Amino acid sequence: MPLRILTWHVHGSYLYYLTQSPHQFYLPVKPGKPEGYGGRLKGFPWGENVHEIPADEVCKQSFDCVLFQSRRNYLQDQYEILSESQRQLPRLYLEHDPPREHPTDTRHIVDDPDVLLVHVTHFNRLMWDSGASPTCVIEHGVIVPDSVRYTGTLARGIVIANGIRSRGRRLGSDIFQQVQRQVPLDLVGMGAESLGGLGEVPHADLPAFQSRYRFFFHPVRYTSLGLAVCEAMMVGLPIVGLATTELTTVIENGISGYIDTNLDSLVERMQELLQDSQQAQRLGQNAREQARSRFGIQRFVDDWNQAFDQAMSRQLITAP
Repeated sequence: MPLRILTWHVHGSYLYYLTQSPHQFYLPVKPGKPEGYGGRLKGFPWGENVHEIPADEVCKQSFDCVLFQSRRNYLQDQYEILSESQRQLPRLYLEHDPPREHPTDTRHIVDDPDVLLVHVTHFNRLMWDSGASPTCVIEHGVIVPDSVRYTGTLARGIVIANGIRSRGRRLGSDIFQQVQRQVPLDLVGMGAESLGGLGEVPHADLPAFQSRYRFFFHPVRYTSLGLAVCEAMMVGLPIVGLATTELTTVIENGISGYIDTNLDSLVERMQELLQDSQQAQRLGQNAREQARSRFGIQRFVDDWNQAFDQAMSRQLITAP
């Protein structure tokens, strides 16, 4: 039976994929759309199962469970908009990132045996100290149109990242700028213009837009596995990136792309791909097959249904 789930708009792409689940999702909104209260923001083909609800009306509504997606949701928002009884509902916390304060010794803000803590990669769960909270891992699931196929006709690499300049070394803004001096790269995403990039491309247009590029470059040092990487793989782009975090379990050197901690080596590989479109085509096809196997949307939906069932049954088992 479909659940009535209250959650917040924290990560637009992820929320869109999450709402492919057969449940009713309610997004609180506030005037001016402050952080977490943007609701059905433009750029995504939201389904009829995604509803906006004024934040001050949330406490009067009936829900089956609550899904937190940020520290603010958990530490502040729930006490501002939920009733006391709603705060006793089955609860899940979706953690999008690895720990920021210290990579191994950071205790998660959720330390509650009654809250299911959902990590998006095994690397993230490994690094967080999740305390007494039961945990599970739900790897990404993405959708790209079947009609979109990689061509690689544009002898350039593409980087897709939001706010890469403001997020600095963690997202590799310095690496992007260094590599761009040696390899033709286009930057796409919010704030990309500040580094000479192309700016935002609507999410629905991204698959076809990036299909022309020879390869996808991921300059990120330390963050979660980007949805943009999964989407690029699903289109059929070969991936070049740093051998850090979860990407090391996704990309195989010489099979679906190249990963390394030696930036000079990665630059050489990118230059090779610019010269050899057939090699790029082969790597990209393998990347697409890997993505279809690992990041399919039905597997993602099934995993989330299992997590919701686990939370609703309150049969939460703390992982080692």
